[in-house]
Amino acid sequence: MRLALYQPDIPQNTGAILRLAACFGLPVDLIEPCGFVFDDRRLRRAGMDYVEHVDLRRHRSWEAYRAARAGAAGRLILLTTQAAVPYSACRFEAADSLLLGRESAGVPEEVHAAADLRLRIPMRPGLRSLNVAMAAAIVTAEAMRQLGFPEP
Repeated sequence: MRLALYQPDIPQNTGAILRLAACFGLPVDLIEPCGFVFDDRRLRRAGMDYVEHVDLRRHRSWEAYRAARAGAAGRLILLTTQAAVPYSACRFEAADSLLLGRESAGVPEEVHAAADLRLRIPMRPGLRSLNVAMAAAIVTAEAMRQLGFPEP
């Protein structure tokens, strides 16, 4: 299981997701450009000293990320409010990559089309979305529960 962040634009959210990845032992793909300077103090504050424990791969663009994934095992699963399938209906696999979009704009249609599966987190009608770090935590926890790791 991997986490992939598409052009994140809020350093605190990115730091929180990196901390989540460190705690669960998940590698992270960061698809640039970011909407902030990557060494931003707010990212360091949210990620604390956990960031140094993350297997982080930075990709200079969506195209570079796609090239790096070419031939890789596992599905690219996009978390999006536009999906029909709730995350709880998904049977996660160890080689899956969970892709999270920009806080301000999600992902473009090209990225939607490239995903093997699109999942949503059900919410009350009339509300737009959850914070991206919270969405990452909800779906990652379910995936980890299904996969049975990390073991206590």
